[in-house]
Amino acid sequence: MSEPTEQPAVFDRDAIRIVVAVMVGGMAVLLDSTIVSVALKSLAVDLDASVTTIQWVTTAYLLAVGVAMPLAAWAQSRWGGRRLWLAGLVFFGVGSVAASMAGSVGLLIAARGLQGVGGGILMPLMATLPLQAVKGRVSGRAIATVSLPMLLGPMLGPVAGGLILHWLSWRWLFWVNVPLIVVGYVLAARALPADRGDRSRPLDVLGVVLLPPGLVGVLYGLSQVSSAGGFGQRKVLVPMLLGLALVVAFVVHALRRGADALVDLRLLGRRQVGASAAVMFLAGAGLFAGMFLLPLFWQVSRGQSVLAAGALMVPQGLGSLLARPTSGRLTDTLGSRTVALAGVLITAVATVPFALAGPDTSSWLLGAALVVRGVGLGAVMIPVMAVAFRGLTADDVAHASVLTRVTQQIGGSFGTAVLAVVLEHGLTTTTPSAAFDRSFWWAVGLSVATAAVVPALPKHQRHADAVQSLDPEVAADAAV
Repeated sequence: MSEPTEQPAVFDRDAIRIVVAVMVGGMAVLLDSTIVSVALKSLAVDLDASVTTIQWVTTAYLLAVGVAMPLAAWAQSRWGGRRLWLAGLVFFGVGSVAASMAGSVGLLIAARGLQGVGGGILMPLMATLPLQAVKGRVSGRAIATVSLPMLLGPMLGPVAGGLILHWLSWRWLFWVNVPLIVVGYVLAARALPADRGDRSRPLDVLGVVLLPPGLVGVLYGLSQVSSAGGFGQRKVLVPMLLGLALVVAFVVHALRRGADALVDLRLLGRRQVGASAAVMFLAGAGLFAGMFLLPLFWQVSRGQSVLAAGALMVPQGLGSLLARPTSGRLTDTLGSRTVALAGVLITAVATVPFALAGPDTSSWLLGAALVVRGVGLGAVMIPVMAVAFRGLTADDVAHASVLTRVTQQIGGSFGTAVLAVVLEHGLTTTTPSAAFDRSFWWAVGLSVATAAVVPALPKHQRHADAVQSLDPEVAADAAV
């Protein structure tokens, strides 16, 4: 049985302006997340820093995101989405300028932390603001439109990073964000409605003490797995266990506090949110963390330059773009579970050629596999997001956005840590080709684990959920 379509995505002129404004500003964040990863070697040489020290350029950003993201739902209810979005753009823009002008690795790390605060504010709002703009008409087509920056960022980031490092200084990796931030700020200032927020909304102080530090501990521990030599090392276990203890304490606290918690965990009890969060975690671990291997594969195993490796990632992005409109339509007609399962399996199958690749395997064959893999990735994200937000009120959308983003972020960090350990071990014990083959088989296995969880997604919406909407008129129409 397919999911009902009584809530089609209707984008009026105001909603289109909001979606465009969010897409432009959000593109800077999603582009930055992939563009910097290709420059760590150049940064280490130019700033005369060790590999361990330069890794903090990415670690500082990741930890700052972990601090800011859980606060997004409360901050939006307190100050309004428009003010919070503009503030996030300012944080990210100032951090970008500071990073581009950094004269030492310490200043660069601090600037990346400031960027991370902005990114942690903006990422949950990328889904929240457009979905609130369409007033609850959550469909596959709506999600396909909203998620466009999430597909373009990974496609354009490595290419842009390679071009910049080939022709310009690494400082332009951060300057490239500035035009997007400026244009995005102007568009958002004009398009987003002026909502005052509820200044009486109390801050969950205990939640702030527990959840952000807990996420930081978990993310920091995962970021140290590769350099420490595995999950069993003290520098990994201590922060992870402390972080997990704080997260568990927050879970107990949040379930008691209910809607006034920093993040309303009761939403996980609703099947569409809980199942979507589980799928997003495993998708982050298996599907999206697999992208960690691909640029390294082209450079280490195939001997390509940074620029060439970035260009060779384009087919995957093109596949995602090709899948976007079709995935939206199929989600509305066949249901989220069917489309998401197909997407996971397509991604897993398209990863197998890389697990079987040798030094002489045709690049054209691998490029074709990347197109198919991109189609699979595009077919996973849209249905999972579509089902996660259906039937939620405006406040619930904000909390659900934080929950799904946090789980995907942790899943991606976990999957990256696992694959990094497998790859590092392989590179020290065997040939680069064999090391990548083994690592890609692990990526396939994590994808299969994702497929095992997808059936938990609801096959169809219950009538009571389907008619619930952000707009009373939409709910009334659906009820009829």
